Amino acid sequence: MSALSIISRHMINVRMLMRILGWLLLIEAVFLLMPAATSLCYGESDWLPFLSTSALTASVGLVLALRSRPTASHMGKRDGYLLTALVWVVFSFFGLIPFLFCSEPMTYSDAFFEAMSGFTTTGASVITSVDNMSHGVHLWRALMQWIGGMGIILFTLAVIPMLNHSGGMQMFNAEVTGITHDKISPRISQTAKNLWLIYIILTVILIALLWAGPMNLFDSICHAFGAISTGGYSSHSAGIAAWSGSVYIKLVLIVFMFLGGVNFGLIYKALHGNFTAIRQNDVFKTYVGIIAMMLGFFALSIVWQGKVESWQSVTIDPLFQIVSTITSTGFTVNNFESWGPFVLSLTFVMMFFGACAGSTSGGAKIDRILYLFKNADNELYRCIYPHSILSVKVNEKVVSPDLVNKVIAFLCIYMLLIVAGGMALTACGVPLVDSFFSSFSCISNTGLGAGVTGYGNSYDILPDAAKWILSLLMLTGRLEIFTVLVLLTPAFWRR
Repeated sequence: MSALSIISRHMINVRMLMRILGWLLLIEAVFLLMPAATSLCYGESDWLPFLSTSALTASVGLVLALRSRPTASHMGKRDGYLLTALVWVVFSFFGLIPFLFCSEPMTYSDAFFEAMSGFTTTGASVITSVDNMSHGVHLWRALMQWIGGMGIILFTLAVIPMLNHSGGMQMFNAEVTGITHDKISPRISQTAKNLWLIYIILTVILIALLWAGPMNLFDSICHAFGAISTGGYSSHSAGIAAWSGSVYIKLVLIVFMFLGGVNFGLIYKALHGNFTAIRQNDVFKTYVGIIAMMLGFFALSIVWQGKVESWQSVTIDPLFQIVSTITSTGFTVNNFESWGPFVLSLTFVMMFFGACAGSTSGGAKIDRILYLFKNADNELYRCIYPHSILSVKVNEKVVSPDLVNKVIAFLCIYMLLIVAGGMALTACGVPLVDSFFSSFSCISNTGLGAGVTGYGNSYDILPDAAKWILSLLMLTGRLEIFTVLVLLTPAFWRR
């Protein structure tokens, strides 16, 4: 019995999945034309690998879209989970091809790691010096994280309205980050369009603002894509340190990295004049409060370590690093590692917290941490008054016990995956501290390199097996664990 018949027997709409996957590959093929045109404009030879990959991707997409004729247009919850996980892997497999044949070719493992890191907006890189890469490769790295920031599936829902009636909500729930997913429009396709429109507008504004400073247009585009998607890829090996003297660049990036960490539903409401929703949002207020508290701790540590070089070193630089870390962007200031072990420990805390659900950031999300602390406070109160009936309230709404249990389960599994990933890396020969830090960094989609712990400056020194393990952790973290892990349960494949 073929694998296809087994899956079909278990009520998975395979033909519909293949058809949608074909449409998605056609979209990726169009995006691949952009770095091809860029390399051609700059007179670089890398236009050919990108053009060839675009043609191959389009051909496969056309075959899948035209040859797969579903007997039913409906998609169930299982179809949504399977398609969402499958799309990110397939996009990475096609997205890695240009890296294999560009002017600075990579190995297959390195190319897959780079592509998965880009699409999941992790920002971890195996490239030791990006200064030697072509403009086409730089743009493709930036585009990958920009596409992945708001979501591949969400983009498809925006451009293919028919999915509003064929499993769109299942796909939306499987990809969008967070505990609950509130539609900002009655139709899921309109919600996707509104979110992507906000995303595009913020990107265009950021490009213009960066270009108005010391950055040229190309660098502005690459860093705008990296900041608003909270991805963190840079077009310079020195990263933001290439403009270390520009307070303007840091301030602009701080604002837009911060916005990338805000629930886009809240931004939508604010743009429509509903500022009350922001003022009454407990998660947003906690997000701002954590950043303010961390800024105080960072400044004290910098002063204690004697690293005060100017007013920027206790204000702009630590604020930039805090916002970059909590939003999982991964941009760093050049003297970050010298601020002391206390700052490093606070960095770990922010990597775990992440920013708000419904944003482009990684991490466990502040929403879940807030639910956890409120529930823990209730349990401590019950130790004294065991017959008390208490509930978790967030944004003046009572949270159901089932949702609280799901949050606790998520955080437990999240921690277990960090440990499992770290142990797996030690089996590959990676030092203990660096194994657990790399596992933590990748599942939180932060992408801070192992250089923070003193092991190296990028992930290129890791063995190939470790890169595949970390790639899986990136995918699991980006799709918030359950979307990936549910595929490994026997219950998912039962009728």
